[in-house]
Amino acid sequence: MHKHPNTHRMLRWRPAAAALATAVAASAFLAVPSALANEPSDPPATQQMPAPTPGFPLPTDHSQQAYDPAADFTSKWTRADAKQIMAQSDSTVAPGQNSMSPDVTMPEIPEDFPAMNDDVWVWDTWSLTDENANQISYKGYDVIFSLVADRHAGYGFDQRHWNARIGYFFRKTNADPAKDKWNYGGHLFLDNTSIGNTEWSGSTRLMQGNQVNVFYTATTFYDVAERNAGGGGIAPDAAIAKALGNIHADKNGVTFDGFKHTKLLEPDGKMYQNKAQNPGFAFRDPYTFADPAHPGKTFMVFEGNTGGKRGEYECKPEDLGYKAGDPNAESLNEVNSSGAYYQTANVGLAVADNKDLTKWSFLPPVLSANCVNDQTERPQIFIQNEGGKNKYYLFTISHQFTYAAGMRGPDGVYGFVGDGVRSDYQPMNNSGLALGSPTDLNLPSESPEAPTPNQNGRQFQAYSHYVQPGGLVQSFIDNVNGVRGGSLSPTVKINFRDGVSKVDRTFGKNGLGPFGYLPTNVKVGGEGLYK
Repeated sequence: MHKHPNTHRMLRWRPAAAALATAVAASAFLAVPSALANEPSDPPATQQMPAPTPGFPLPTDHSQQAYDPAADFTSKWTRADAKQIMAQSDSTVAPGQNSMSPDVTMPEIPEDFPAMNDDVWVWDTWSLTDENANQISYKGYDVIFSLVADRHAGYGFDQRHWNARIGYFFRKTNADPAKDKWNYGGHLFLDNTSIGNTEWSGSTRLMQGNQVNVFYTATTFYDVAERNAGGGGIAPDAAIAKALGNIHADKNGVTFDGFKHTKLLEPDGKMYQNKAQNPGFAFRDPYTFADPAHPGKTFMVFEGNTGGKRGEYECKPEDLGYKAGDPNAESLNEVNSSGAYYQTANVGLAVADNKDLTKWSFLPPVLSANCVNDQTERPQIFIQNEGGKNKYYLFTISHQFTYAAGMRGPDGVYGFVGDGVRSDYQPMNNSGLALGSPTDLNLPSESPEAPTPNQNGRQFQAYSHYVQPGGLVQSFIDNVNGVRGGSLSPTVKINFRDGVSKVDRTFGKNGLGPFGYLPTNVKVGGEGLYK
């Protein structure tokens, strides 16, 4: 199915319509209108969780039970869960090969990848969407948003983070994704108008008429010049903000104007760690959505860290998640002695207090990774109807070098499934790993800036994955066998159901679709005059 991306493009509207018809038919039996769920992925051929591996601890039991979004319950991604990544890895591969199952391994990106744009590096990317995560074709154009940085400003690729701006790209909806390049529209916001001096990731929603709400991370660095020169180190400020503006489309393309910026949230230091508690705190990546189970409410997930001064957290039995008497379990003292308490990632939740989406309140985190990992970046909620019931997939991304002591996993997508926005989330594939770059997990973890020659040359080939309707996954190229990136990766496809995922290697060519393939599935504003 979808073996050729051009064929997939032409068929894209019909599966969406079929999915909607199925959802409407099913909604007669549901309290929750499943028509508001995402366009579903295809199911994998096998929907069985991986069997236990001798010599490894058993994963934690998770009920997937839903709770009220405001309830004081936070699901745990436990060490017992994350240990399944290594349990499902092959310890016998030759050094530097891929040790992970092909089911969760991204196909290899070629070294001769094209530059998406000659003037800017491109990384974290998302689409123009509605409140239900449909990807919008606006008046005959597809529109995407990316973090960009000037390729010719004199700083290097790894200095892009403190020079980041949100840029946008567009192309005609009927373009051939294998041949037609994205048109770069420039920076989304006028210079010196956003909150903070650096713009980090978020999400963009089309509102009524031609208005758009851009939710973004407003980051302020106080030592940009020093950092560009290889020094610096002053901790930045970070806030979640939004900008309400206008989108326009004509024969020349897509433009934006009229943005008004509003600061929405800053970390409270209680549920969400702030700069005073940890100079390396994470507070970013707002993703907003409507939940069909709670009509009229708008929620936001974002990346955070558990509140409290860095280094003072103590790992708890529930963070480890081992079953009583498991002979392969770690002891609490062993884990705390390793320094695993420094890793305290969580996925935060907030709810809008007004229809203008300018006032928000924190709710407790929906997921914590205390003593497991320190980053749960760019979280998304993907609502998929399965057997007449909406299932909620929480997707996030993480690095191998942000894992706690005694843990190991690749750069990639991690997923969790439950019955509501706040659930006792079951890690996908029992481990949480849904899609990773080819990696030899038997070797020590590294970073993309300085990988060792012994590792798989594509362990950092892609990052910042964004899961789209239908299970398509977009990311950017970081380091392919020593060739640095700054362009969008080939899109891949994962099939998932019942918490089990599998890479669809029939999609595109050997599992790789077109570079930067973010197809729309809903048309807004008419066909336009520009088809």
